[in-house]
Amino acid sequence: MKETTTGAISGCLVWIITFGVISICILPVSIAVGGITSVTDFAVEQTGAIICPDNSTPKIRSFATYGSGPSTTSVLECVDASGNVVKEDPVSFAFLWIGLLAIIGLLIGAGLAFALAAPAGVLIGRFINRMKKA
Repeated sequence: MKETTTGAISGCLVWIITFGVISICILPVSIAVGGITSVTDFAVEQTGAIICPDNSTPKIRSFATYGSGPSTTSVLECVDASGNVVKEDPVSFAFLWIGLLAIIGLLIGAGLAFALAAPAGVLIGRFINRMKKA
């Protein structure tokens, strides 16, 4: 019984370590992809369905801004059937989209960690055995 408990605990620790290492790579990539794609039609439709009121269509309006230099910013506008802006959201749609992609990245990292935990455990075991022999 004690070996089973020790094996389960060490297996969980290996999974946690593997998940941490994989997530260090995947999470920044998924956040960057979310930031780049937050103004695409697909992202606007998905986040607009959550943010915009019923009977309105989400659209992106981009305009030039001047802070420390010229740049472009985007705002989500919820437009009704007559063309009036019902709601305007400058930030939440992008945060929502980036958060969704970050969660997807973490789920991918968890799956990869689950798949790679056993091989990682074997490598760690071999490394520890070499250290004991040396």
